Amino acid sequence: MDLFNFKHLLGLDRMRDRRAMPRRRPHPGTSVLIVDDSKTVVATLKRMLRQSGYDTLEAYDAELGIDIAHSLQPALILMDVVLPGLNGFQATRILSRAEGTRHIPIIVMSGNEEATEQFWVLKIGAADFMKKPFSRQDVFERIERLLPSVQTA
Repeated sequence: MDLFNFKHLLGLDRMRDRRAMPRRRPHPGTSVLIVDDSKTVVATLKRMLRQSGYDTLEAYDAELGIDIAHSLQPALILMDVVLPGLNGFQATRILSRAEGTRHIPIIVMSGNEEATEQFWVLKIGAADFMKKPFSRQDVFERIERLLPSVQTA
């Protein structure tokens, strides 16, 4: 059996290899706000996003995240659920109802992938839900679905 037939039997020939796909780059100046109290998660997302051409903004609590969203108007927000002070649900509800920020899509992140949590995330105004741990593909599939981009070779 040759390699092609083996990959076909396993379904690997249909898997989307991100490296083989045309690169999608953000419009210049597109910023993403990362709201998470984990320095590791913030650093990981920041590195992924910057390598792909996004500007990043960071907040380690919801209150600062809300302030940054209002003042700097990011194109998208990645919001953790468990935060000190206000939680991610409360912050998402505030941002999705406020006149100046309701247009900003919010992707809520959580280590809990319960269906009830996903239901509430969408009910409070988030655009999407992403479970932790996440892969690079998880992050960019959601971002590319929500933000316009420029396709390059």
